Amino acid sequence: MKKFNLFDEIIIVDKSALLKAIDLNKSFAIDIDGAIKYEPFLDNDMLIYSGTPKTTHNLTKILGDNYQVVEDNQRVLIKAFSNWQEIIKLNISRASYDDTTADGIAEFSNKELENIGWHGDEFNINYRTLVEVLEDKCDGTILCIEQKEPYQFSGLGFIKDNEEAKNILFDYCKTQIEDKLKNDEDFTPENLTDDEEEAAKFFSAL
Repeated sequence: MKKFNLFDEIIIVDKSALLKAIDLNKSFAIDIDGAIKYEPFLDNDMLIYSGTPKTTHNLTKILGDNYQVVEDNQRVLIKAFSNWQEIIKLNISRASYDDTTADGIAEFSNKELENIGWHGDEFNINYRTLVEVLEDKCDGTILCIEQKEPYQFSGLGFIKDNEEAKNILFDYCKTQIEDKLKNDEDFTPENLTDDEEEAAKFFSAL
């Protein structure tokens, strides 16, 4: 997965397309690629703005004080990181997972991925580990703010192909659990709890 770090990125919007959307006087959105979007939004739409502005061509007033806006001939350049909290609200319902709080990742929005996460937890395979596998092996985007000094990270993950992600996580958990059943004295097959046994069977590891 690739990162789209709002601290670093400048969203470039075609000025004429933006003005046209404003003049329609109906709700529209801008995604991270600078495209104008209208409802219903797609599952993988990552938005940096959504609203129904009054008809005016003052772009700073339209987008709000938390956006840095520069007009460059036929382009509008937008820095959006200062509006991160609102951007979370815009996108969290479509994100595959939420990594925006200090509590860490608690669930996947996709039911099949969540089943894997739920069962994997019985063998101490946590969501953080699973997300690291996804971010390494799957296509998708981490919409985030990240800076190094002082370190700060907050992000939403958008997986491009849930079926691919499901297969990767299933195989990963199966391999890990098979190894634990053979080599970890805390998970010997004859001493598994009912929930652990159910999880092992879920992954065809027992």
